[in-house]
Amino acid sequence: MFYIYCPYCGEHREEEEFHPKGQAHIERPKEPEACSDEEWGDYLFFRDNPRGVHHEMWVHAVGCRKFFNVTRHTVSYEILETYKMGEQPSITADSQGPSREAAAVSQKEGVRA
Repeated sequence: MFYIYCPYCGEHREEEEFHPKGQAHIERPKEPEACSDEEWGDYLFFRDNPRGVHHEMWVHAVGCRKFFNVTRHTVSYEILETYKMGEQPSITADSQGPSREAAAVSQKEGVRA
């Protein structure tokens, strides 16, 4: 079990109190009726699935019931930060430098040599 910090409650709570709700920062088309079927389908159904740093929307279902964003590393499951809806993340894939997986592979290869 791990603990997640709720930016609204201001405390760390057990993971069972939270539910992931998908990718964060997805912008709704300004004029949906002007979108092609393909563009609208992309908006509704297609999401990024990166290996590494990813921004997700979560809800504190058993606590304050508010939605917030989580920056999480998809390989290690480490939660790097949580922040309120409408705020921008301070941690991005670009700010993390080389991926942790690449560093781990390089270190492993160095040990074998």
